[in-house]
Amino acid sequence: MATLNYKHLHYFWVVAQEGSITRAAERLDVAVQTISGQLSLLERQLGKALFKSQGRGLVLSDAGRLALGYADQIFQLGDALVESIEHSDGESTLRLRAGISDGIPKLLAYRLLSSVTSMPVDIRLICDEGEFEALLADLALHRLDVVLTDRAAPIGGNIKVFSTRLGDFATGLFAAPELLARYNTGFPRCLEGAPMLLPTRHNALRGRIDRWLESVGIRPKIVGEFEDSALLNTFGRGGLGIFPAPLILADQIEASFNARPLGPMQAVSEQIYALSNERRIRHPAIEVLCAAAPRVAEEAGV
Repeated sequence: MATLNYKHLHYFWVVAQEGSITRAAERLDVAVQTISGQLSLLERQLGKALFKSQGRGLVLSDAGRLALGYADQIFQLGDALVESIEHSDGESTLRLRAGISDGIPKLLAYRLLSSVTSMPVDIRLICDEGEFEALLADLALHRLDVVLTDRAAPIGGNIKVFSTRLGDFATGLFAAPELLARYNTGFPRCLEGAPMLLPTRHNALRGRIDRWLESVGIRPKIVGEFEDSALLNTFGRGGLGIFPAPLILADQIEASFNARPLGPMQAVSEQIYALSNERRIRHPAIEVLCAAAPRVAEEAGV
């Protein structure tokens, strides 16, 4: 098989971003015929059409979408290479690329990652948020250094990543002022029929909350389920329902969402894991993160 021509691939990558050969030519300051010709050569080498015409523009074919995924990785790594070399002669900046799962509280992620930003070195923290599976794939492809999530990495399979449990954070139920005034007597019996906002069943915390509700014999009215914890908290701030959050964040939740604790849920905790590509962690910032987590958990009273 012939060696891939990366100039051809770069032209394809820009056309995919612009959706038009003409706009790609303007961006790259080359002739339209140059891009069209080299794109044809790339398609001939790969044996697949990478684009389909749609109106006056172009859309990716199935093969084009697959190629774009690899092109994104290649050129992102190229940018990272240039940046690393540029800083190699002087005082280097330590980079930590962290993925934050949708399901974990963002205030808690901040509390954990703030230990990294206070390191006595020049550090750049790059955060990405997304679904567990997407972040896991990015970690396996070395686009991320660490993923903060609510579950351990799956055992077996082709993806080799490792889990470090950062801590268990006791969780309670919070309510905005109107709901707090209405349901502040006789916790947890007061929750019977009360409006409640919960994580979806994809979130590991949801199962613990369901078991706790069953153990205390309470049936609230579930008015909303959310994949993203920040969106759940935003609806909670609007007074649409009582919602769960780590008790360690009570002050921040009151300041940010105007909500206060209604009561604790015994034996219900937010479990946070750091996933990395290394069984033995060597990245200095991840070492600091893992070392600081027990102290954060102690502050939570767990």
